[in-house]
Amino acid sequence: MSSISRRSLIGYSGTAAAGAVIAGTASASPAQAAETASASTAADFPEGTLFGGRSQRNISGDVPSELEIKFSIANAETPAAYSVTPQEIADAINKFLATRGWPAVTFYGTPAPAPLN
Repeated sequence: MSSISRRSLIGYSGTAAAGAVIAGTASASPAQAAETASASTAADFPEGTLFGGRSQRNISGDVPSELEIKFSIANAETPAAYSVTPQEIADAINKFLATRGWPAVTFYGTPAPAPLN
C-alpha cells in the first residue's frame, strides 16, 4: 500500500479521479516501484513540491471546457521500493484523463514553474 494520502493526491481534482489513480498505481509490485523510483525526478523537485496543470477541450461543439489538477507528494521515511514519484502520479492521471477524452496535462512544479512531464 502506498504512503500517499488521498487528500494530498486529490488536491483540486476530484474524488473519482483520485480513486482511479490510486487504484491504478496500487497494483504495482515493490520491484516495479523500485525500478520506476530509480528514474525518479526527486533530484529535480524537493519533497512536497506542488504540481499543477490544465487540460482544455471543446465539449458539445464549440463550448470550451477546462480541467485543472494539482497534487503534491511527500514520501516520509518510505523505502525506495514503496515510494511514489511525481512522474508516476502525472502519468497515471494522464492515463485516466485519456479514458475520459481529455488531452494530457503538462504538470509544472512550483514555486519556480518547471515542467515535470
